[in-house]
Amino acid sequence: MALFDPRGIEVVGCHAEGEVGRVIVGGVAPPPGDTLWAQRRWLKEQSDDLRRLLLFEPRGGAFVHLNLLVPPKDPRAQAGFIVMEPADYPPMSGSNAICVATVLLETGRVAMTEPETRLTLEAPGGLVEVVARCRGGKAERIAVTNLPSFVFALGATVEVPGFGRLDVDLAYGGDSFALLDARALGFRLERGEARRLVEAGEAVKAAVNAQLPIRHPENPEIDFVSFVQFTLPPGTDAEGRLVGKNTVVISPGKLDRSPTGTGCSARLAVLHARGEIGVGETFVGRSILDTEFHCRIERLTEVGGRPAVVPSIAGRAWITGHHRYVLDASDPFPAGYTLSDTWFRALD
Repeated sequence: MALFDPRGIEVVGCHAEGEVGRVIVGGVAPPPGDTLWAQRRWLKEQSDDLRRLLLFEPRGGAFVHLNLLVPPKDPRAQAGFIVMEPADYPPMSGSNAICVATVLLETGRVAMTEPETRLTLEAPGGLVEVVARCRGGKAERIAVTNLPSFVFALGATVEVPGFGRLDVDLAYGGDSFALLDARALGFRLERGEARRLVEAGEAVKAAVNAQLPIRHPENPEIDFVSFVQFTLPPGTDAEGRLVGKNTVVISPGKLDRSPTGTGCSARLAVLHARGEIGVGETFVGRSILDTEFHCRIERLTEVGGRPAVVPSIAGRAWITGHHRYVLDASDPFPAGYTLSDTWFRALD
């Protein structure tokens, strides 16, 4: 099956609070599958060349995420999107959902209503509700009610080569996370620590997946930890809001530039399980760049019998450009390439 046209793939560049989330808007046919999860699986197993073409060098980079717009399968949604990251296809991504909603509205693919536009997006992990604050043709702030989020384990112990015994919380926020206190490894979550944070995060992830198996109670394909989130203890600001800094390590080795929507959702589940935040209370997630997502628990629910929270995250995104990518028949790198100088470790 010819999924994409090598003569031209149309992409809108975008970033949400610093994290790049480009959106493929043309030149790619919807992949086969009766659900977005099946389409995600088909791309991952049968046609990963699209992701590699646009995300790997020379057209992409370790800092790039992609979103393929597809027709939704659920009639309640206005659009579907499949997230592509440097090493995987996440079920859901908060920063990418914010980018997708911004691109849909600001390019006219979904009609914008001022001062507020409401729409539903479908990700492989499920439906998410979007409320966009709009003015002058610009989506100024996007709030996403995320997938139900829950805790797998609190205070689990893992032995990490080179770092010793560490305590981690395991949680799901639209994808799976191991969360740990950055101070346990001497980090302050400053920009100059980025490379060392990546090294530590990749080591922690490998150890967690070897020693602490998990399984999503409703989707057995989610059976490993995708990300490591380093956190600092939250405090209260002048407005009475709980504020916490974090950074998330994304394989093969980069930091999320945003506060990470799924990461903040997982952290909300942990904070609620520890009795540190209640329904309706605000949590401000702050990134290593000091950008912010404003989050809260909208309501409580259950996932497969586990207590869960329904979180919302709100942030801003900006369109950075309009691109048309091509593949010449003589190009020696039709599937791109990676080198460990910028990718931390090269991918096959």
